[in-house]
Amino acid sequence: MKLDFKKSERELYQPKTAPSVVDVPEMQFIMVDGKGDPNTSAEYQSAIEVLYGLSYGIKMSSKHVLEYVVPPLEGFWSVADDFRGGGKPIIDKSKFVWTMFIRQPDLVTPEMFENAKSVLATKKPNLDISKARLETVTEGLCAQILHIGSYDDEPRTTAVLDQFIANSGYHADFTNRRRHHEIYLSDPRKTAPERLKTVIRHPIAKGGNL
Repeated sequence: MKLDFKKSERELYQPKTAPSVVDVPEMQFIMVDGKGDPNTSAEYQSAIEVLYGLSYGIKMSSKHVLEYVVPPLEGFWSVADDFRGGGKPIIDKSKFVWTMFIRQPDLVTPEMFENAKSVLATKKPNLDISKARLETVTEGLCAQILHIGSYDDEPRTTAVLDQFIANSGYHADFTNRRRHHEIYLSDPRKTAPERLKTVIRHPIAKGGNL
């Protein structure tokens, strides 16, 4: 049976439309940092191509060790004016600062990652792979919710999440490393905007709003 994190770790990848608290453990990701509007930025499109190219390259190279489903695309988001999250809509998307990433099974080693980079560089020499890194992240205590609908309609769901955090005796704990987090469960190329499913996750700490 193939390893599928969406099924084996449902509490992390299949939350309900009602908010909940989750303690996110240490995980390994391929990550790429960048800036700009994801709808128009060539840098963003390049980052996504790199992430999927490396992730599928590693999967194919490790088939003799482990069969698994490549996990969904994820992203940490903030904006250039130091806003790090919350229910307010972002009007100027060119100010987005993002880190896009795809989870990797624990068996993936730095050597496997570097080998995948070499293979991808040969296949697609015009693709900038230099920004990709393999990194371990422990997200820790968070609140999350499933958003169903377009990405532009996320603020209404984020407002529900933020209210839940305040009512539950926590406060949002945004820092440079703990940011607004989204997990994309749907393929926007194949799914109508009103049916897109996105996990929205915010870092929290105990105690009321600071």
